[in-house]
Amino acid sequence: MRILLLLASALIAAPSLAQRSLPQPLPIVDAIPAARDVPFPGTLRLHVDTSDTLHGVFKVEETIPVPPEFAGKRMALLFPKWLPGKHAPRGEIEKLAGLEIRSNGQVLTWKRDPLDVFAFWVEVPTGATALDVRFQFLSATDGPQGRIVVTSDIINLQPNSVSLYPAGWFTRQIPVSLSVTWPQGWQAGSAMREASRDGSRVSYQTVDYETLVDSPFFAGRNFAKWDLGKGVTLNVVADDGRFLKASAEQIDRHRDLVTQAVKLFGTRQFDHYDLLLSLSDKLGGIGLEHHRSSENGVDTGYFTDWEKGPGRRNLLPHEFTHSWNGKHRRGADLITPDFRTPMRNSMLWVYEGQTQFWGYVLQARSGLVSVPDTLDQLANIAATLDNRPARSWRSLDDTTNDPIITPRAPKGWLSFQRSEDYYNEGLLIWLEADAMIRQMSGGARGLDDFARRFFGTGEGDWGEKPYDFASLVAELNAVQPYDWAGHLQRRLTEKAGGAPLKGLELAGWKLVYTDKPTAAFTDANRRQLNLLFSGGLLLGSGGKVEQVLWNSAAYDAGLVVGDVLLAVNDLPFSDDALKAAVAAAKGGTAPIRLIVKTEDRVRNVDWTWTGGLRFPRLERIGTVKPTPLERLLAPR
Repeated sequence: MRILLLLASALIAAPSLAQRSLPQPLPIVDAIPAARDVPFPGTLRLHVDTSDTLHGVFKVEETIPVPPEFAGKRMALLFPKWLPGKHAPRGEIEKLAGLEIRSNGQVLTWKRDPLDVFAFWVEVPTGATALDVRFQFLSATDGPQGRIVVTSDIINLQPNSVSLYPAGWFTRQIPVSLSVTWPQGWQAGSAMREASRDGSRVSYQTVDYETLVDSPFFAGRNFAKWDLGKGVTLNVVADDGRFLKASAEQIDRHRDLVTQAVKLFGTRQFDHYDLLLSLSDKLGGIGLEHHRSSENGVDTGYFTDWEKGPGRRNLLPHEFTHSWNGKHRRGADLITPDFRTPMRNSMLWVYEGQTQFWGYVLQARSGLVSVPDTLDQLANIAATLDNRPARSWRSLDDTTNDPIITPRAPKGWLSFQRSEDYYNEGLLIWLEADAMIRQMSGGARGLDDFARRFFGTGEGDWGEKPYDFASLVAELNAVQPYDWAGHLQRRLTEKAGGAPLKGLELAGWKLVYTDKPTAAFTDANRRQLNLLFSGGLLLGSGGKVEQVLWNSAAYDAGLVVGDVLLAVNDLPFSDDALKAAVAAAKGGTAPIRLIVKTEDRVRNVDWTWTGGLRFPRLERIGTVKPTPLERLLAPR
């Protein structure tokens, strides 16, 4: 008791401890006016000078009318943030520079919004009727800065990068008149239509701001175009004129793509459509859908290396399909009033997944890619997902958040993190749906019937028609009664060890592995050594590890992304040496000996893989010909 009393006295006598400060946070106030679905009073006038290809700088001059209610007050101007097709806030605001705003010659004060860095507040003088805006868009000149959109021979001009728009209105209610000064002698392709021309300065027809952002340009020194029929034009720019030499048969395959797509959907959901295609090793690659056009960037050998393999020929069928699926029909939670409102991606397994499905179907039906090569590509997709351990903890529906979580940035453990799997796993789900409909209807119906009902809603209608899960299920039931709601929910939320391969089996095929790669597998890995199914390694040039399969033999050996292989079984590393070592180790017990450089250290690694070389392919089940899958891929 005496000790306790002494301790209490000591505590009373000790100085008081400082109290922790606990402030309350300031309230978050979004002062930017909400968009209203009413006409904007006036027409924006936008001019872009693209002639400085040396520096890759676009010079922007824009006149924005001041609505009467903002005269003498603050007015917010917005740079597009949430970009359709990218499914995420990817506007390159960091490349906007030199912003100056005037009215009647007077320089005005502007200040960036403290919450939304894509918004600029302008103090508008009393009596001002318009804001004269000037700025530059400093396009990337090196890969780490972002995608290259300007070279000495090609420009990819995206209107969202070279314009501001007034806050407070639906973007479809804001008229815009655009003119562009192109480099001397260049030609441009776009869904925008020319109104007049003065030398290199081209004025385009007035459209609403939503349509403008949805209408990019490919322009180039080397340019060719072909009429593909049904209001569709193929516009091609290239690093050099020799890459534009397409054969008549190659162009016919693109015409067949248009024909087969219109047969599939039954209507054209556009008044005209421009396929924009760049053949370049300098311009950044791209595949981006728009309602009346698409941006497609591939290597220079698209035409000239046609016989070497399918290459990127799936890109055009995929992006063209988006005119119906994703642009005309899209998930209701993707409908936004402007480019500031966040998009919600819950239905991307339809938007992208079924587009991926139809892209492969249409490439085969049109002859852009042969049916055997298409089957081999489907085998690659199925095997990749079947060897993705992340499926055991992360369901497909959650991957629709990936564009926002990690906008296609490299991942250290892709197979255990997942990526935008709603594309290819979505493809397998829709392949399964087609096979189920065919089986239940005795071959009388397939997913073609759903496509005509769901996507082809009216000839020439290039507006948007939203849908939700219930309306999607209702249309599937109209084609073939079944518990589609339960089935799709299971596929979207299941956590499974392997990919959903039931559709391939119902369609007459099974996934197998052999020691010889298919032509399509070799073509898809021209610049890599893909041993993901042969011990869990994917290598880039010079033996650099680009991917390690989670819990594979390579993972157990301690290999990680960024390692560099220096030697294999006491021989200097080469792709052939590694493949030979993998083949020789099959069925044995001895590990493959590697010397590996990790950052500034060199170490010995024993890679215990004795399964030999394994490459995916599809094997026919039974003797029935054609299989349901072959019937699906046959031209209509």
